[in-house]
Amino acid sequence: MTGGDWLIVLILLGTSLVGMALVAAAPAGTRVVVTSSGQTCFVAPLDQPRIVDIEGPLGKTHLVIDEHGAQITSSPCSHKICINMGPVKRSGELLACVPNRILVRIDTPGSEEAPYDLLSR
Repeated sequence: MTGGDWLIVLILLGTSLVGMALVAAAPAGTRVVVTSSGQTCFVAPLDQPRIVDIEGPLGKTHLVIDEHGAQITSSPCSHKICINMGPVKRSGELLACVPNRILVRIDTPGSEEAPYDLLSR
């Protein structure tokens, strides 16, 4: 490897470490907001354990809220990527079951949501 290769490796490593530090510094969320097909169907505090079945176009998606955070434990989708995402508990983290059109978002009440999805120039 040349000096330039090592420089690229060090830059990528540094960028990765900064990204991990930013994710770890995100504040813990206080509530779970679930939308199904674009409509909010469930809102609950993150600190109260519960089990919820959310109905989507393909069937029921099973959501567990416990001390580890919110996690999808079963879903009728074919690839099960939403299950493999693991638990989320920091504000701004998401779980998505795209085939079943279910989105689980962690946030904090009172945090202002932008009235737009994307800005472009």
